[in-house]
Amino acid sequence: MKILDHLEEWIIALMLAAMTGLTFVQVVMRYVFNSGFSWALELTTVFFAFMIFVGISYGVRVGSHIGVDALVKMMGHNTRRVVSIIAVLLSLLYVGFVLTGATTYVLKMKEAGIEFEDMSIERWQVLAVMPAGYLLTGFRFAQILWGLVSGKTDSLRLADEAAEAMKLKSDEAQS
Repeated sequence: MKILDHLEEWIIALMLAAMTGLTFVQVVMRYVFNSGFSWALELTTVFFAFMIFVGISYGVRVGSHIGVDALVKMMGHNTRRVVSIIAVLLSLLYVGFVLTGATTYVLKMKEAGIEFEDMSIERWQVLAVMPAGYLLTGFRFAQILWGLVSGKTDSLRLADEAAEAMKLKSDEAQS
């Protein structure tokens, strides 16, 4: 799965770089040369969509999504594991609902054949990133579920803002 991990990271980095580069070029074109690309905003939006929907699964993988887990941290090992399994199952259910809705939406857009205003690309071709991103997110939650069921881990990895803030403050005090 290292290939998939690196692919996620590369897609996010590439989309961020492309958005930044295209926006910079557009600003220079507009304010220096009094021209620009009519399609720049739409393409930047496409890059952003790819970054977001791949970023959701990346966030699940690295545990950067926020969560309220103060009560769960006070639970015993087995209880924490059971609660985490239930949370992952509910997350998979949510992903299933969104995946179904996104797929239905993309198929309707394909049926309608609507193109972008400034690019000759049908919208469904770009919107397909929505179900693809949620499929990848579901895969990441399935990986977490497997870790919980097999006993490799006993809880979800969530971002711990309080611990990170305390560490940052401690690092600043030592400097």
